[in-house]
Amino acid sequence: MVIIMLGAPGTGKGTVSAILKEKLEIAHVSSGDIFRKYSSEDSELGREINSYLQQGKLVPDELTIKMIKERLNEKDVEKGVILDGFPRTEAQAVALDKMLSETGKKVDLVVDLDSPKQEILDRIVTRRICQDCKAVYNTKLNKPKVEGICDKCGGKLYQRDDDTIEKVETRIEVYKKETKPLEEYYNKKGNLFEIEVTEKTGTMAKEAAEKVISKINSEL
Repeated sequence: MVIIMLGAPGTGKGTVSAILKEKLEIAHVSSGDIFRKYSSEDSELGREINSYLQQGKLVPDELTIKMIKERLNEKDVEKGVILDGFPRTEAQAVALDKMLSETGKKVDLVVDLDSPKQEILDRIVTRRICQDCKAVYNTKLNKPKVEGICDKCGGKLYQRDDDTIEKVETRIEVYKKETKPLEEYYNKKGNLFEIEVTEKTGTMAKEAAEKVISKINSEL
C-alpha cells in the first residue's frame, strides 16, 4: 500500500503519519528527515540542500526525486509506505507514478490535510521534536510528561531552526504556489481524501488518522 500525505506545514502530516505507521505496520518516509540528514553532512550535496532548507524553499525536483528513489528501494518499504512531504510538485508526482509502475505498484490513497493559517502558525512555533526517535510534541496541545524529554525514548526535545513565524509563512506561501496543484492532479485520479484538521471541529491528528483508517478499511 502506498499512501501520500498532502498539506501545508503544520497541518499534522508527520503526526498522522506516525499513527498510521503503527496501525498499518508500514514504513513512514519523510522527505524532510532525509533532507535534514543530507544537510547535516559536510558534502557538496549536503551544502546544496541546506541552502534551500535554510531559506524555507523547496529542494529542486531533480535532487528530491533522486533521493526518494534510493529510499524506496530499501527493504523496509516492501510492505508499504507512507510518503510525507513527497511529492510536492506535479513533476514529482509523475516521477513517482513511473517509479511505482516499474515495480507493479501505484498510489492507493492521497490524504490532504487542511488547517486555518493561524492554527498552523501556532502549532509550528510551539512544536518540539525528539532528537532520537523523531516523536513530535507541542508545548500547548501535546506536552511531554517531563518538559524537554521524550515520553517514548527519553531523548532530548528540540525546536527546528526553521520553525519560526517568518520561515513558516514563507513555507506556506511556497506550498500554496507549488504544491496545491497536486490536489487537482490526484482528484482527477480519484484517490484524493480531504480532511480538515482544526481545533474548532475537534478534528486533530488522532481523529484524522482514524478517518484515514476507516477509509482504507471500507474502500481499499
